[in-house]
Amino acid sequence: ILLPDRCTRYVNRYERFLSKSSVCRLCESIDVELADICSFPSSNRTLSEIKIKAMAVSSAFGFNQMLSSKHHNNPSSSSPMVLGTRAFPTNNKTTGGLIRCELSSSSVSALQQLKKSAIDRYTKERSSIVVIGLSIHTAPLEMREKLAIPVAEWPQAISELCALNHIEEAAVLSTCNRMEIYVLALSQHRGVREVTQWMSKRSGIPVSDICKHWFLLYNKDATQHLFEVSAGLDSLVLGEGQILSQVKQVREKLRNGFGMVIPGLFEKAITTGKRARAETGIASGAVSVSSAAVELALTKLPPGSASSATMLVVGAGKMGKLVIKHLVAKGCTRMVVVNRSQERVAAIQEEFPSGVEIIYKPLDEMLACAGEANVIFTSTASETPLFLKEHVESFPLPADARLFVDISVPRNVGSCVAELDCARVCNVDDLKEVVAANKEDRARKAMEAQDIIIEESKKFEAWWDSLQTVPTIKKLRRKTDRIRADSVVKFMSKYGKDMDKKTKEAVEDLTRAMVNKILHGPMKHLRCDDTENRPLPETLENMEALNRMFELELELLEEKIRAKMDQK
Repeated sequence: ILLPDRCTRYVNRYERFLSKSSVCRLCESIDVELADICSFPSSNRTLSEIKIKAMAVSSAFGFNQMLSSKHHNNPSSSSPMVLGTRAFPTNNKTTGGLIRCELSSSSVSALQQLKKSAIDRYTKERSSIVVIGLSIHTAPLEMREKLAIPVAEWPQAISELCALNHIEEAAVLSTCNRMEIYVLALSQHRGVREVTQWMSKRSGIPVSDICKHWFLLYNKDATQHLFEVSAGLDSLVLGEGQILSQVKQVREKLRNGFGMVIPGLFEKAITTGKRARAETGIASGAVSVSSAAVELALTKLPPGSASSATMLVVGAGKMGKLVIKHLVAKGCTRMVVVNRSQERVAAIQEEFPSGVEIIYKPLDEMLACAGEANVIFTSTASETPLFLKEHVESFPLPADARLFVDISVPRNVGSCVAELDCARVCNVDDLKEVVAANKEDRARKAMEAQDIIIEESKKFEAWWDSLQTVPTIKKLRRKTDRIRADSVVKFMSKYGKDMDKKTKEAVEDLTRAMVNKILHGPMKHLRCDDTENRPLPETLENMEALNRMFELELELLEEKIRAKMDQK
């Protein structure tokens, strides 16, 4: 990209509408080490300094034809510019363990390959789907709750992620069992680095600690993972249905102009989740996190005490409602529900028969109610603990240790409460012992669901592949129409003075028809829909050929950069 006759022109051209970090990205396209030359992505350098560095890069790499006249006319610039040294293993010809890196004519072919691969990275090679995740299978609860992002903050988080230099699209899936970020990255490694640094900055967890517990998946593996998540195959409770609702929530957040590929991925994940449940029966008899919490609580109580135990449910959202439902199913007919609004509790009460007594209490009476309860379920979206050690110490001493079942992330019950002899605390990680007994039967059904996941993954891949030709189609049509319009303007300036309006419109229509007929053949060979039976590799070869013939690569690159700047 930074050949001598384009180096300064590129920087000057983009100076009008690009940030200096984007100019650095142009330099980065020739060689990763140029990022160091420009202190990428440092904010300490001015645009003028970056210009000088871009000129130096062109000169140092031997691309000085454009600069030669200036070089000869300026005696002060006669001394060669040295960018630095590079370490190599020592041999008989080296001293001090270092050898100065000189570029000779033999290096030109390597540099050309490097330049070509750099252009390919941003134009011919499509971006990568990447998932950076931490789940109940890989990370402790203490880390997951620090990384958790409330649903209300998902759009802001997505906007911040899309503003990163190498991220085009993003989505956040944050639940009690997982924190996963899905991105469409211009560069896999740089994208992962930027997202991980963002996660670290937001949560306060060092990058090194995140890397110890994360999992990274790319493209097909990332697609298959999300489909397994949506189908409930990756859940603690195999086949549970709540995760599908959470995937739908992500899809809803992505409706407001957050790209095309990642929203399409989540759309297909929802289809996969529905099919897996409808066609395999994986959800039949499946327990949820809430039902597992009720089962766990009952196993912790003394035998025969469940019916007489005082139950308190803090939070009447989806999770709280399910807890109430499963308590009733287990024979509990009286419970206290603490919630901000009475309306939601009243609506839940209407769903149960008159024999079930659900008593509403406002949030400011929560501690008083907890002091009278034997079992306390918490499932709120509070980002700070509702119960601390000093709270529980002030409660009346029960006959048996008071049981807290906390299924919230972040936790509603402080970890310090578990230190007390008068309290027992269970959280979502403790549910594993309950669901293990039900896992074997559904694991057999999960094998059937895998066939659906593979089928839907192939459909998504085909759809994603078809998108590769869209930018080329747009740029080709835009370029040819620009040429047509310029030609019409020149023609009209010379011969159009005596033409009436009808004749001028006829010229416009004629030239458009000519362009459309000329483009019909190329466009036909770029189609990836059902109207053509052409194999995808052949279509992509046609696309690359048209990009070369019509010189569309640079226009595609500029379009990507402009899109990034529009996001910022």
